Amino acid sequence: MEKTLETLPLERKKREKEQFRKLFIGGLSFETTEESLRNYYEQWGKLTDCVVMRDPASKRSRGFGFVTFSSMAEVDAAMAARPHSIDGRVVEPKRAVAREESGKPGAHVTVKKLFVGGIKEDTEEHHLRDYFEEYGKIDTIEIITDRQSGKKRGFGFVTFDDHDPVDKIVLQKYHTINGHNAEVRKALSRQEMQEVQSSRSGRGDGYGSGRGFGDGYNGYGGGPGGNYGSGNYNDFGNYNQQPSNYGPMKSGNFGGSRNMGGPYGGGNYGPGGSGGGSGGYGGRSRY
Repeated sequence: MEKTLETLPLERKKREKEQFRKLFIGGLSFETTEESLRNYYEQWGKLTDCVVMRDPASKRSRGFGFVTFSSMAEVDAAMAARPHSIDGRVVEPKRAVAREESGKPGAHVTVKKLFVGGIKEDTEEHHLRDYFEEYGKIDTIEIITDRQSGKKRGFGFVTFDDHDPVDKIVLQKYHTINGHNAEVRKALSRQEMQEVQSSRSGRGDGYGSGRGFGDGYNGYGGGPGGNYGSGNYNDFGNYNQQPSNYGPMKSGNFGGSRNMGGPYGGGNYGPGGSGGGSGGYGGRSRY
């Protein structure tokens, strides 16, 4: 019995999917080694894996890596302690995107705005606030309604003061709000979607082209005057029982699917990584 109690925490950690425990670390100094990366992040918990991605031929660092903690709580603690500085350089930690999600448009874009689909007529703003405020500080909540009838159109937006709550919420995928299943995705403006498609055209890079989307999401506005179809969110339409087919965020794979080639997708991050500016999560993303 005593042995069973001792092993419960370990078994619980094993059940936590590895993807929820993994951080992408961009903007690494080319001098940073796996040892120094591990030493830095171990201050928040035990690491089960740590790697600095390197060029297969030259063995030179590509400017990014991954650390995997033993629990989600340790990841949360690390992200709450940003900014992070390793070997004299401020780095860019982000929750790692699952391999199967990596090819989808906008998977690696850094945004503070969350799209919430599956909102029913009996769901109000306070339901969204009560649910999502556990993930982080909320700036604004907007449930979209039809201008003429006033009826809810089945979706809304939650804007946080930081990108990490959005990354965490999207990573977890499945959410039940006010008794209804909700679909969550990063809310990308039309401009951002165009940039995503442009950057992926002919590339198919798993981690983008290093354009840095963090400075570009200013098209939403405080009301219905942003870049979502002449101010009335026509790109999203009515949700209408079609949770996988709304708006510009349809699942798909611009540039085609690619073999990710191992647990870290070696070869698909672009030379130089986040630090080198020609691949990675966008070296200019803002926190």
